[in-house]
Amino acid sequence: DAGSGMEEMEFNWDEYLEDTGAIAAPHGSFKHVDTSLQNGFSTGMKLEVAVKSDQNTYWVATIITTCGQLLLLRYDGYGEDRKADFWCDIMTADLHPIGWCEQNKKILKVPEGIKDKIPDQEEFLQRVLKGACSAPANLLEGLHRGKNPLDLIAPGSRLELQNIRDSLEAWIVNVVDNVGGRLKLRYEGLEECDKFDQWIFYLDPFLHQVGWAAQHGYSLQPPSAIRSLKSEADWQEILKKVKEEEEESSVPTDLFKDKPVIGVHSFSEGMKLEAVDPMAPFVISPATVLKVYNDKYFMIEIDDLRPERTTSQSYICHVNSAGIFPVQWSLKNGLHLSPPPGYPGQDFDWADYLKQCGAEAAPQSCFPTLTSDHGFKENMKLEAVNPLDPEEVCIATVTKLKDSCLWLQLEGSKKPVPDCIVSVESMNIFPVGWCETNGYQLRPPRKAIVNKQKKIAVVQPEKQILSSRTVHNGLKNQELNSDSVVINGKYCCPKIYFNHRCFSGPYLNKGRIAELPQSVGPGNCVLVLKEVLTLLINAAYKPSRVLRELQLDEEAAWHGHGETLKAKYKGKSYRATVEVVRTADRVADFCRKTCIKLECCPNLFGPQMVLDKCSENCSVLTKTKYTHYYGKRKNKRIGRPPGGHSNLEVAMKKPNKRRKRRKHFFVHKKKRSSTSVDNTPAGSPQGSAGEEEDDQDESELSHSLAQDRDKRKRKLRTFSFSDDENKPPSPKDLKMEVAEKLQLDSNPLEWSVADVVRFLKSTDCAPLARIFLDQEIDGQALLLLTLPTVQECMDLKLGPAIKLCHHIERVKLAFYQQFAN
Repeated sequence: DAGSGMEEMEFNWDEYLEDTGAIAAPHGSFKHVDTSLQNGFSTGMKLEVAVKSDQNTYWVATIITTCGQLLLLRYDGYGEDRKADFWCDIMTADLHPIGWCEQNKKILKVPEGIKDKIPDQEEFLQRVLKGACSAPANLLEGLHRGKNPLDLIAPGSRLELQNIRDSLEAWIVNVVDNVGGRLKLRYEGLEECDKFDQWIFYLDPFLHQVGWAAQHGYSLQPPSAIRSLKSEADWQEILKKVKEEEEESSVPTDLFKDKPVIGVHSFSEGMKLEAVDPMAPFVISPATVLKVYNDKYFMIEIDDLRPERTTSQSYICHVNSAGIFPVQWSLKNGLHLSPPPGYPGQDFDWADYLKQCGAEAAPQSCFPTLTSDHGFKENMKLEAVNPLDPEEVCIATVTKLKDSCLWLQLEGSKKPVPDCIVSVESMNIFPVGWCETNGYQLRPPRKAIVNKQKKIAVVQPEKQILSSRTVHNGLKNQELNSDSVVINGKYCCPKIYFNHRCFSGPYLNKGRIAELPQSVGPGNCVLVLKEVLTLLINAAYKPSRVLRELQLDEEAAWHGHGETLKAKYKGKSYRATVEVVRTADRVADFCRKTCIKLECCPNLFGPQMVLDKCSENCSVLTKTKYTHYYGKRKNKRIGRPPGGHSNLEVAMKKPNKRRKRRKHFFVHKKKRSSTSVDNTPAGSPQGSAGEEEDDQDESELSHSLAQDRDKRKRKLRTFSFSDDENKPPSPKDLKMEVAEKLQLDSNPLEWSVADVVRFLKSTDCAPLARIFLDQEIDGQALLLLTLPTVQECMDLKLGPAIKLCHHIERVKLAFYQQFAN
């Protein structure tokens, strides 16, 4: 087995995606996973909670966010004030449904913090509780308290499973294992025999609670594949035992309330269609409706014209079954239809075939309208079950999409598998990280990628690494802080909503924001927030600029988790280290601060859905006003990461090596000519002119220069480029003095980006100063520039490049003469 040795290595999705240049399928595309994470509580529900300062009194609180068995609550009366929000554990906190205090003679009393805001307690309660939804009592009390519905399907639980292969019957199955809602089931009566085990997601339409068959008039019979293993008397004895133990092994009936509803079909026996065999979903074949059981279920058979055949590929379907299509569907979608075995020739023709069989095609009206809003795209990565070995969950790549079908290439399977065909709503596909979150082995690719320390770089073209800070990339439960929110290794981040009506600010494109999904998550905090930030970057007018704003500040403490994010702009790729929080209790604050950093409404995205009117009243604010309130940003150095400064000693000892590295020090943000400045419009939602970003950058330069002037005054130093002046000479004077030596009063190694720009603006290369500002070239980088580097990294023609390098060489000469010793 080529993959057996790989399993010991630790696969890392982040590194794999980076190495393959692929992106993960969005979490919101896996609706069955999203449903499985709901715990019955939802935002907006109200309950009665013990007041912290006085445990003998209670007050009404509203659920702000849910996170497994944790609830983020806010006492009613605080309005939009988030300061008093608090987390509590359903299992340990004193929580009750609305009305509990009245029934149990407990005191409802306004907390001290909002006593002044509520002069009339009774009137206030009548107002806030009118039409309110109370948290379900069964989730707050008794055996089910604080349990995720999935936790109630424990090993040993019993369910009923319909036999979809040869008859519309059901038999009892035992839950052997529960992996995030994916159940390993064993037929009742085969206690130690795992040969016939099946893996099925708990929301599968053919899986039911015990008693379903009797309620709907179906018989309980063991499938024909196992019936001969025991006598009829033995099977009846097993049924009797199950009924006696029904109460202790049953699961709650409301567990299946979110299962897809099976509608009424209109198929008739003998109709022809195209189908994919769910047990071997690799080809599309002609098929026939073999039998109609009732208005919900029918059986189809994959056509086989061989006279010597002894078995048939038949299975039960319903109107929403995946993998059944109208006649000619393959032809219309440019796909290959596999002729039935025994069909003469390879050129299959439906018209001839229907005439030959004397059959009619199932009309289009028999098939439901296909969904198109699923979020999957070609080359996206996900995790998928191997149909030939359901024990295996493999890395999968979307190789093709047609209507509501995906073609998946599985990587790392023990035996090579052809591309398999699955529905976009299949319950055998999962988002990136699902296996890790649920503690299940994901089959790594053939060439496993080991989870190792990775290099994190600041914004720049991908192949031009500036400098690095080493951070450990693994997010392990045991590494989390003590205040981390991790519940039995399951997802811990609430759902993040994009509130499309909110003000999007100067960086984000309003139209692209409107195209984002309504929400992302819930899921692993790092993965969910990384997906959210990636969506925002891609929704920007200039993705590289937004990536700059998001990247980790030099001064920032490494309290969160460093993640590498990427952006593409004008054909170039950029990357940066961005810090995201790892715990659910910090998500809301993280989202709000990130919004403010991007100068958009603090509610543009976050765990709170804006249903009607934004609490920030952002719709009335213009860009100018909004920037005034939320756009106060400090001028941060982007061109060099934390710890990225080199020293003179190293530069002097290894000049060649340093020079080679400095060649890769530029942010390829724009392509420019030697005589013009890029005027790409920032394109704000308010329709700003093309000069807006230029003005903004000039403003940043002025601010930077002002800071530098203040800094020099504090140091009692003067900055000059000649012996007798405290200001830069004019370009005219420089042209006259071009052959003279340049005398410097400060070491170029200490020059900031603003100092470099100031120098260039004093030369006849002033139009190029903007490039140095955009690419964050400071004094150290300036000294390491060469003619080939300038031409390659700045896209300059030979003439302007030579002129620029002449001035750079003058600075170098002055540096060696004045400061090198």
